[in-house]
Amino acid sequence: MALFWKIVVYLLLIIGLFVVLTPFVYMVLTSFTQDTFSLPHPDELLKEEKFFHNYTEAWNKNNFQRYFLNSLFVASTTTVFALFFSSMTAYAFARFQFPLKEFLFRLFLFTMMVPGVLNIVPQFTVIKGLGLVDTYRGLLLLYVGTGIAGNTFFLRGFFERIPKELEESVIIDGGGKWTIYRHIYLPLSKPSLATLGIFAFSGAWDEFFVALTILKSEAKRTLPIALQLFQGQHATKWGLVFAASLIAIIPIILIFIVFQKKFVQSTTGEGAVKG
Repeated sequence: MALFWKIVVYLLLIIGLFVVLTPFVYMVLTSFTQDTFSLPHPDELLKEEKFFHNYTEAWNKNNFQRYFLNSLFVASTTTVFALFFSSMTAYAFARFQFPLKEFLFRLFLFTMMVPGVLNIVPQFTVIKGLGLVDTYRGLLLLYVGTGIAGNTFFLRGFFERIPKELEESVIIDGGGKWTIYRHIYLPLSKPSLATLGIFAFSGAWDEFFVALTILKSEAKRTLPIALQLFQGQHATKWGLVFAASLIAIIPIILIFIVFQKKFVQSTTGEGAVKG
């Protein structure tokens, strides 16, 4: 009986995998076809000789390269600053004692419940008042600032698992809070930081609405904006549109492959102190 249910589970998993992967595989195969003014029949796929023609055409059209590099800069910078500021904030909430600590943390959590679209008007007003409209500084300020609450909530739990006994040796050697943060909390929290880095990068890479609101110059557009315009211009050229979309997800796939070993690790600090 147990064997029967195991077979059923595996069959369901295989069916689910097939359902999930089939549209993506069809998208990849369609990206190799040319003159696809309508979605091709599966029998028509892989009949083209120039497999990568759509990819080279998409890469060289409409300043696609520039928008790709713009997004790469914005997403990478957002990730670095998000990890830095969020880890310091989480460290403060995890180990420091100060007035209204829990109230402020709950206030952080409350801000996560407000839909981002409702904040766009006051955010734009603040950015405009600072003179940062149509600048990457304004965009980065929103990306990093709006993510600190959720990132702090995510990291605080990991920091609280680290044994306090590890701090004693640093304090005995004359080290301060900054030394403890740098040499204990950051190294032991690499799995959580890597996970957060993936989320921060993918969130900034895919973000469309805020970038569309803040950035006005064509040369400063990020890739999600360019993809929308690209799809509008080449709406029926599915091979070209799919090729551009697949180019856009390459960095996300590469980052996930690089950090996948740290993506779901929860043994932070375990074994660091022997009883």
